[in-house]
Amino acid sequence: MTPPRESGALAHASALLFVPATRPERLAKALASGAGAVIMDLEDAVAASDKATARDALAGGLQALDPGHRARLLLRINAVGTPWHAEDVALATRCMVQGLAGVVLPKAESAAALADLARALGPQAALLPLVESGAGLDAVDALAAVPQVLRLVFGHLDFQLDLGMASGDDELELLPVRLALVRASRRAGLAAPVDGVTVAVNDAQRLAVDAARSRRLGFGGKLCIHPAQVAAVQAAFAPTPAELDWARRVMEGVQRHGDAVFSLDGRMVDAPVVTLARRTLARHGGA
Repeated sequence: MTPPRESGALAHASALLFVPATRPERLAKALASGAGAVIMDLEDAVAASDKATARDALAGGLQALDPGHRARLLLRINAVGTPWHAEDVALATRCMVQGLAGVVLPKAESAAALADLARALGPQAALLPLVESGAGLDAVDALAAVPQVLRLVFGHLDFQLDLGMASGDDELELLPVRLALVRASRRAGLAAPVDGVTVAVNDAQRLAVDAARSRRLGFGGKLCIHPAQVAAVQAAFAPTPAELDWARRVMEGVQRHGDAVFSLDGRMVDAPVVTLARRTLARHGGA
């Protein structure tokens, strides 16, 4: 298994919050929400007639932020093949110089196109490809293998549209797809993938159920479309106090015993257990 790729807090962010690129005044509130990452959206949130205006607004809004906040920002550009893609990439390249963390690419289906984007943005750019189609799912291992890819993201609404699916509230029909993203992430040594949005902004129960399912399946985070969703998503992915205490005691044991196997609470602690403890602490950091 390839060692996991790390890129600071973004690799473990559990709540990734969208903000329309046309509303840069919302960036400060979004960053204050506690979200691990904020995604400035040039795609679905911006009408075709407003794309150019949104780019200009976004460039000005980014300059007003301090460098620490810029490091939590991602930009969702328009997909490869759209009339806006090239100008979005040019903007993202300029924003990388100002401290942007990376880019979310919708409708990701080609590893070659993803690699081209990486070259355009430079080696510091984190890439988060959105798997939103049957073709994207078919190419998921190739997408995950592109060196600058940090995490896979599931766009489950567009995926259903592409395949003519109509999932029920429990989304059982999408379980094989979600598992495929988790498995591809593990094979490539990526951080755990990010699940799609819950569109029912005022339905706290639905959000809690969706986020709990994501965590059980091995996802490490979830997209949010409103600041009010952030705290619930953070809570769903955060380890419990008991899990956190156990993980800390495991790591204290590692400091005392080194690589040797030892016992904790009557159970053997070996390399897989230590890995689980490290992941638990990383989830705590992401939450």
